[in-house]
Parts: sequence; C-alpha cells; structure tokens
Amino acid sequence: MSAGRYAATRFSTLMPTLDKAENPFKLLALLNKQQWMFFLISFFAWSWDAFDFFTVSLTVENLAETFDVSKKDITWGITLVLMLRSVGAITFGIAADRFGRKWPFIVNNVLFIILEMSTGFCNTYHQFLGVRALFGIAMGGLYGNVAATALEDCPPAARGIISGMLQQGYAFGYLLATVFSRAFVDTVGHEWRPLFWFGAGPPVLLIIFRLLLPETQAFQERERVRKAGHNVAHTFIAEGKVALKKHWLILIYMVLLMAGFNFMSHGSQDLYPTMLTNQYDFSPNAVTVTQVVANLGAMSGGTVIGYCSQIFGRRFSIVFISIVGGALLYPYCFVTDTKIIAPAFFEQFCVQGAWGVIPIHLMEMSPGSFRTFVVGTSYQLGNLVSSASSTIEATIGERFPLPPKIAGKKEIPRYAYGKVICIFMGCVYAYTIVLTILGPEFRNRNFEVSHDEDMNEAVKKDRAEIQKIVQSGSIRGEDVERAPQ
Repeated sequence: MSAGRYAATRFSTLMPTLDKAENPFKLLALLNKQQWMFFLISFFAWSWDAFDFFTVSLTVENLAETFDVSKKDITWGITLVLMLRSVGAITFGIAADRFGRKWPFIVNNVLFIILEMSTGFCNTYHQFLGVRALFGIAMGGLYGNVAATALEDCPPAARGIISGMLQQGYAFGYLLATVFSRAFVDTVGHEWRPLFWFGAGPPVLLIIFRLLLPETQAFQERERVRKAGHNVAHTFIAEGKVALKKHWLILIYMVLLMAGFNFMSHGSQDLYPTMLTNQYDFSPNAVTVTQVVANLGAMSGGTVIGYCSQIFGRRFSIVFISIVGGALLYPYCFVTDTKIIAPAFFEQFCVQGAWGVIPIHLMEMSPGSFRTFVVGTSYQLGNLVSSASSTIEATIGERFPLPPKIAGKKEIPRYAYGKVICIFMGCVYAYTIVLTILGPEFRNRNFEVSHDEDMNEAVKKDRAEIQKIVQSGSIRGEDVERAPQ
C-alpha cells in the first residue's frame, strides 16, 4: 500500500467494526485448563512486577527522610528503573524468543528476590539508586514474556477480554502496593524497609508455579520448524533479518505509541499520592482509600475496554476512551476533598481501559518470531522515553508554590501538583489519540507458525511444508531436505 493510500484509509479503518458482541463468560469458557494456567502465571507475575515498581512511588516521603534528600531526588529512583528496563527487555526478550518463555521468566524472578531484599537493606541514597537501577534491568524482561505466554495460545475470539484482564495485573499490583504500604510502612518497625522485604517473597511461589508448566504451544511449533533445519541459531538469525527488513517502520511506530501510553500511566499515577498529601492535605488513610478506589476503576476499565476492542476494533476503543479520560482530568486534579474518589475511579477506568487493549494490539502488530522481544522492547523503550515523567512533574510543580503547611515548628513546602498533572495529561492524551489514529491494526491475526510469512521466507519453505513439520514434529536435518522429493 502506498503512503498516500495508507493515509487516506486512517479514518475509514478507524470506524467501529460492530462485530457481534459475544457473551464474555462464553468467551472465557473457550480457554482450556493449560491456557488458563498460562494466563494466571502471567497475571500474577505482572501484578508483582507492578507491586515492586510502586513500592517506591508510595514511599517517596519516607525514603527522602531516611536518606536526607528531597522528594525530587527520590523520584530519580523511579526514573532510573524506567530508563534501564529497556536493557532487560532486549536481553530477556531475545532469550525468550530463542530459548523459550519458561527459563528467562524464572531468571527474572530470581533477580526480583535478590534485588527487592537488597533495596530493604540500603543505608545510603547512592546504594538505593544503584539497586533500583539493577532492578530496572530485571523488571524490563518480564512484560513481553507474560504477554506472549498469556496470549499466544489464547483463542482469537477471547483475545480482547484476556488482554484487558492481563493488563490489569498492573492495576492489581498497584492496589496491592497501596494496601501493603499501609500495612508495613512505619507500623512494624524499620520504617519503610519491611515493605521491600515482603516483596521478595511471592516471586518464590511464581517460580514454582512456572516450573510446573510447559512452553506455549505456539513456541513449541516454531521451535520444531527451527530444529527441522541444520542450524537452529542460523534459522533464528535469518528470522531476525527478515523481521528487521520488513517491519522496521512499524517497530519505530510501536515505540512511539508506547511512549504515549507510558506517559499516560506514569503521568497520572506516580505523583498522585504526593499531590493528595502535599497539596490537599489528605491523611494516609484517605490516600489509601482513594488509591484503592482508583485501582478498582482501573481494573474494571481494562477488562471492559479490552473486551470492547474485540467488538469495535483496537484503535477505535483506544481513541474513544482517551477522549473520555481527557474530559475527566479537571475533577481528577482539582477536587480538593474526599469527593475526588469518584473522578479518581473514572479517570483510572479510562487510563487503564486504553491500556487494556495494548497487550493484544502489540502482539498482533509484532513479527511472529520475535513477539517477546518486540512487545517487551517497544513497551520498555516507551518507558525510557517517558522515564522522567514523575521528575518532570515534580520539578515543574515546584514552580507553583502554595502556602506552606505548618507541622509543629516546621514549615512543609506545598506545591500545585494538580495543575501540572492536568496540563501534562492533556498533552499526553492528545498525542496518544493522534498516534493511534495514524497507526495500523491487525485484529485477529493468526499466531500459528504456518501462517507466518516471515518464517516462510527465513526457512525458504511454503506454508504446506511448515505445516507438515509442525504436525509431524519429527522431520529433522536431511529428512527435511528430502521431504519434497
């Protein structure tokens, strides 16, 4: 398709497809036991990844006091994690596409255990930054892996709702971090440290769970085709060359799209608890309640909009819910009392509603041989672009001082963070809507290796030959060369 023709079809292809709305419970019933296990391990792992990330966001003031630095300095701990996650996405993504989803996942979680424990034992600010930087590398390798594990074998009709449910592991992890920060921070001794020590426990269970499960069927089939040749590594490299040659432009697009989405989530969430406490003088309990309600909205939104994307289309669903989210920014940022709970619920419904479409949207746009690498790396490079979002908001917020809060004999500076979050998020929504309209969509793309044209080109075999290899699982080496004869 020419560039002009592509541009001319951006609005016509955006229109809702209005496919038949299947009963969501019937869609969930399409998954067999193994597919449900793949979804559950992916959901819980992604949830704990989010938990680990937000432990810092929710303890900014505590960490600043312990290390005797400003809150802005502590936000660099968040920024470093976001910046270095792309390193983990590239490393673990290539490993997962070459060797399988299972063992890279397990290595990821071993690193989580070590680094989460280490965070709790940090005694200086520089130690804290160093450990969080390493944590960023470990955390970066997980997203592409869990997306591929949960969605590769998923029945096509159920992809939308499963994508939405999977993505809400992020909101569920945020919810868990909010609850457990109230349970452990400044309540059981050692200040904020028990929260991080506790975070090192659940990955042990995740490792055991994953050890009991096989590789996905989609990866096993692709591996059979690779092993049918003389050199698996050579075939893998050939797949990479084909993917880069044919899909380089869409890879760049995916990174730009994920930059917008990551600005959307981090811009609306990372500094929000600080806004509630610093600008609006919310008590810790009031912040907890607000955050819990907001994350219930996020979990609802992701599931609902993910399901709707199967009916109306991926791009239309993202654009629609982003427009609604933009309209809700004013109450989300400027209601000054506990009534802010309602706009917090619906704003996060919109933010995570748009995000609910992303796992399957990225999977369907990705080259089949490199789904883990492309999904994870585009997501994490988007994170890299947006990594300074909380620092940007905190820095700009300090240019809008408010009358200080008096605590005993001490004056605590206050800033108009709500104004900054509102303007920042308005720009992010506009960017995301425009980029989504300009992008492609491959809804219901077939994930089977026999339908992967890139694989056909890499191994120089047609669909029928690859299908025969997949079905037999036993044709290797010279036998493959003799098969046509």
